[in-house]
Amino acid sequence: MLFPRTSHTAAEQHAKMTETPIPKLVTSLAVPTVLAQLITVVYNTADTYFVSHINESASGAVGVSFSLMAIIQALAGGIGMGGGNLISIYLGAKKDEDAKRTASSSFFASLLAGVLILVFGLIFLSPMMRLFGATETILPYAVSYSRFILFSAPFFSTSFILNNILRSEGEATLSTVGLCAGGLLNILLDPLFIYTFDMGIAGASLATMISQTVSFLILIAFLCSGRSVIRLHPRFISKNLRDYLLILKVGFPTICRQGMASLSTSLLNTAAGRYGDAAVAAVTIANKIYMLVRNLIIGIGQGFQPVAGYNFGAGIRKRVKSSFAFSCLCGTILTTVLGALIFWKAETVMNWFISVPEVIEIGAFALRIACAVMPLLAFSTFVNQLYQCLGFPVIAAILASCRQGIFFVPLILILPAHLGLTGIQATQPGADLLTFLLSIPFAVLFFRKFLKRAGNGPDL
Repeated sequence: MLFPRTSHTAAEQHAKMTETPIPKLVTSLAVPTVLAQLITVVYNTADTYFVSHINESASGAVGVSFSLMAIIQALAGGIGMGGGNLISIYLGAKKDEDAKRTASSSFFASLLAGVLILVFGLIFLSPMMRLFGATETILPYAVSYSRFILFSAPFFSTSFILNNILRSEGEATLSTVGLCAGGLLNILLDPLFIYTFDMGIAGASLATMISQTVSFLILIAFLCSGRSVIRLHPRFISKNLRDYLLILKVGFPTICRQGMASLSTSLLNTAAGRYGDAAVAAVTIANKIYMLVRNLIIGIGQGFQPVAGYNFGAGIRKRVKSSFAFSCLCGTILTTVLGALIFWKAETVMNWFISVPEVIEIGAFALRIACAVMPLLAFSTFVNQLYQCLGFPVIAAILASCRQGIFFVPLILILPAHLGLTGIQATQPGADLLTFLLSIPFAVLFFRKFLKRAGNGPDL
């Protein structure tokens, strides 16, 4: 069959999530979600790679346009993560009807969000790009690139909830197939549209739009094929406002995290723009590389979240704790190794994207500062994901807002004034260090107090 089924009934899926040994279960779910995160980064990193060969302004435009993508990810990701985390808890508690209602309602809400972003984004495109930090030389490239990104918003938005539905029921492999297909297509189409069809930077965003649409079609096909425990159907769409508020409440940390990402990127681009397009291009490329490592960690966390959600809903406290500890161990080892490699080969990594010496020098220094705190990423990320997936939205929102908001904003306003360009390069690593320190007491609080609520449902 085209989409082979890996689980036959909700009861069998429940047994798998609550009885399989933690290392095996988390690994089986984390491998495809890590791959999915890699593919997600490919959508934008591939564009950065090919566009950087046009000129510095075009490379900077991708960084400016990332603020727009962060807004899309904030709304769609908030709905997707909110719905997905609730589905995991409902399935763990054997509340299948609640899971179906949440899935269909989340899909409808994410589609509406994508359409609204498309409409309002096209109306205010140029002033929005200026607000995101585009210089006069970067602006034409940013507008051209962002237009197709907006057209893809409805498909990009709904893909979030489709991916999270499959992941929440433990079918991470199925969701990864759709994302991988789109990512590989994006890599193939980028040089074709940019160079062969001579579309320039617009070709890069057109390739992204087509790739995201293909991913959406594959994911929706999985959900409609009958191979998923969850069914999407108009009759399951809730007419109760409380259900949508609940989804947004659980997904609010993601909205905070991605919304702050848009704000922080805008402030970073504005600060770097004072040093010219080379500085904007350098921090854009360095951030893409840093984001690659961070997304690997997010992928591991997304593998452990359904395990934590299922077992929290089922009241099995020991497995919640074990899944967190195992994920932290794997994530810390991975970030330590990658941090050492990137620190050692920083100039070489930058040279993969661009050959301008000034850009390479600025970007390599930024990467080396980031590598110093890279081993701390796993713990702080998983503490945040733990609170979010188990239904503690207030604390999760605070933690999610730290690295690119609560700590980042003051640092980007203070450090460059005293350290110049070095202050810009050190802002994100500094915010990550402070986020890690804040995460320690919250981790202690969860395991000493909140884990006792396992089996009683989320704190909503």
